[in-house]
Amino acid sequence: MSSIPTQRGDRTTGSRPTVLVVGNGMVGHRFVEAAIERGLSSTHRIVVVGEERRQAYDRVHLSALFDGFTPADLALAEPNLYDEAGVEAILGETVDRLDTAAHLAVTSSGREITYDACVIATGSAPFVPPIPGTDAAGSFVYRTIDDLEAIRHWAAGCRTGAVVGGGLLGLEAANALRLLGLETTVVEFAPRLMAVQLDDGGGRALLHHVEGLGVSVRTGAAAAAVRTTPDGRVAGLSFSEGEDLDAELVVFAAGIRPRDQIARDSGLEVGERGGVIIDDRCATSAEDVYAIGEVANHAGKVYGLVAPGYAMADVVAARLAGEEAAFTGSDTPTKLKLLGVDVASVGDPQAVGDEVVVSDPRTGTWKKVVVDAAGNVAGAVLVGDVDAYPLLVQAVRGSIPTPDLLSLLQPASGEAGSGPADLPDEAIICSCHNVSCGTIRKAVDDGCETVADVKGCTKAGTGCGSCVSLIGELVDARLIAAGKTVEKRLCPHFELSRPELYEVVRATGIRTFAELVTKHGTGTGCEICKPVAASIFASLGSGYILDGEQAGLQDSNDHFLANIQRDGTYSVVPRVPGGEITPAQLIAIGEVARDFDLYTKITGGQRIDLLGARVEQLPAIWGRLIDAGLESGQAYGKSVRTVKSCVGSVWCRYGVQDSVKLAIDLENRYRGLRAPHKIKLAVSGCARECAEAQSKDVGVIATEKGWNLYVGGNGGARPAHAVLLAEDLSTEELVRSIDRYLMWYVRTADRLERTAVWQRKLPGGIDFVRRVVMQDELGIGAELEADMEAHVGAYRCEWTETLESPERLARFVSFVNTDLPDPSVTHVRVRGQRIPETTR
Repeated sequence: MSSIPTQRGDRTTGSRPTVLVVGNGMVGHRFVEAAIERGLSSTHRIVVVGEERRQAYDRVHLSALFDGFTPADLALAEPNLYDEAGVEAILGETVDRLDTAAHLAVTSSGREITYDACVIATGSAPFVPPIPGTDAAGSFVYRTIDDLEAIRHWAAGCRTGAVVGGGLLGLEAANALRLLGLETTVVEFAPRLMAVQLDDGGGRALLHHVEGLGVSVRTGAAAAAVRTTPDGRVAGLSFSEGEDLDAELVVFAAGIRPRDQIARDSGLEVGERGGVIIDDRCATSAEDVYAIGEVANHAGKVYGLVAPGYAMADVVAARLAGEEAAFTGSDTPTKLKLLGVDVASVGDPQAVGDEVVVSDPRTGTWKKVVVDAAGNVAGAVLVGDVDAYPLLVQAVRGSIPTPDLLSLLQPASGEAGSGPADLPDEAIICSCHNVSCGTIRKAVDDGCETVADVKGCTKAGTGCGSCVSLIGELVDARLIAAGKTVEKRLCPHFELSRPELYEVVRATGIRTFAELVTKHGTGTGCEICKPVAASIFASLGSGYILDGEQAGLQDSNDHFLANIQRDGTYSVVPRVPGGEITPAQLIAIGEVARDFDLYTKITGGQRIDLLGARVEQLPAIWGRLIDAGLESGQAYGKSVRTVKSCVGSVWCRYGVQDSVKLAIDLENRYRGLRAPHKIKLAVSGCARECAEAQSKDVGVIATEKGWNLYVGGNGGARPAHAVLLAEDLSTEELVRSIDRYLMWYVRTADRLERTAVWQRKLPGGIDFVRRVVMQDELGIGAELEADMEAHVGAYRCEWTETLESPERLARFVSFVNTDLPDPSVTHVRVRGQRIPETTR
């Protein structure tokens, strides 16, 4: 990397004019990229001064550092980009002041740099409230890689942490602490989370999801001080109202303030509430000095998102290259995933107008669109299901007319609905780099046939990353329209799609991830491909899922063969095939619930859920249940969950077939079958449909002549109605058809794709499913049946296997260095049962 001479330069006699970039964050780096793209690095001397030791990196996804990523993974450019373009970079220094009359900058080391144009991109700094104790050991801000490394180091000796701030940055910080294994509490002064972007309903829905992940939330809470120990370490927070909060680590992520001190010290005009004032050219009050990003104040507004900063960077680069360009503001639509929850905000969700709301409190889904008096979309909030986001963004911008909002927010069962492929060419798909659908389509026509290719030639998707999935849909749709085959890769470590990876494992017999990634992938894997590989291995009978290397591949619930709950305890769900249970088994479940003081609930799938078990109690609980003839319900895995049934012809006067026996036979046949997503089945004994079979992935309804088979239904955030596949089947024909359908789904569905979506996306939809499953059009029927028979023959209850091995039992402890239970797990009694104290 080039260095800058310490002596003062001469901007008047130099062979090339000098452009000085103050700051090497995301926006400063974007300016450098834009300058290189326009050829300025050939005609100008570009000098970058960055405060951090590293070149620019992705601050939006900082918490990924606690989820397997490295600082190199977050880098925004190849290490040699600046050198190859002739850009000179000084890292680990700051520009302290500008002499705007002399066009001179002075750095923290005393270095003097003359410039012809100066671009201030110093960004923002975290806001730390002026309360006592914020300088205590164990108190942090959340802004840089160095901040996160310090948090990681301190957290190694902690169990509890608090985040002050419930906005975008605060929830990102909370996710970081959660990934570090800390019991985390978010403290937010406003009455709801993400108060700027969400309305009350959206805030409630987000709260539902966040608390469901075990993160506690206090809204409407003003921290008054950081409590400390006698030796000056963080002990928690105290509040102006309410009880104190214990915490060994506190992160302040309560907002940002423009880092405009250089402007103040250099006599530049600054806004009343901060930020360097700029015009539409991004020019400041000083000649040849520009400001971009979070440090800039345009028309009285400071933008806290990356997209407006990128737009400003492009404007300045264009003007320095002699082009006409202007920044006139940004509508800043937001779509992101916070703590695994999809959240989107478009336009002004608080606007006055008529509201169209689709809400499901049970699943935490909230979708609201505001329509103004002229019938135009003024704003929208989406939580839990953001499929409508692309069209709503374009509707707010006026690129498309107001769509049928009810159909958009709650599409009819089985309908794909509108998506990115339906957007006009002028619609902006990537707000960060202002890239339109037409630009992406042209890039595909010009030979860019992957998302990576499109990123490289258009920059779309290289900002916040929220549009990457939309770009993928656009690319696929364009390729299909051109008659080309669309290939999908699983993740950066595998060029193969999930179905292709399944076939590789099935054909080669590979049963370890190390061998799989060495022979057919790259790197060491990630949070996407590891659980997928674990599921495939389990589907193909690789033995006990927690033996050896496989333990490290599993999703969180599979690590302890139980579903983790919000308070850190686990649920126990014995399998009850068809809902049929003997009195002795029912008594055994009751005795276990009583003796271990577990919360007990009948589920919608005709099973009994026992909640509140500590991890070290799980083996003892399962030992007693297995002795009573029960087995693992595998409610923790992506697998076949239940086969629900009515009482059928044995008891019901309307029943025409024995639905209970068939349900039991089906559940015993398919139990433990790992799949891309969970699978539910049901059997109704007559057309009255008491088992609700048509809402299940596989539904069976009795007829006078046999069984009708329905497929591709599911509940959840996006309910879908099952579709009739075949009528009046014999039991033998029915089982063979279900074998083929399920195993074909296991083989070919994408990661986390429900049967409803998989089935709808197949070419020809249900007609193609019918031809493959019922008529064996692809000639794979015998293979699918053989694969299912192999699964049936190899099945063993995972908890039975666990209890037979002392080595396997050793993992079921709360702490590795003591047998004591987790003291942080506390409960209260409500309606005669024990529930987490945090839910009071």
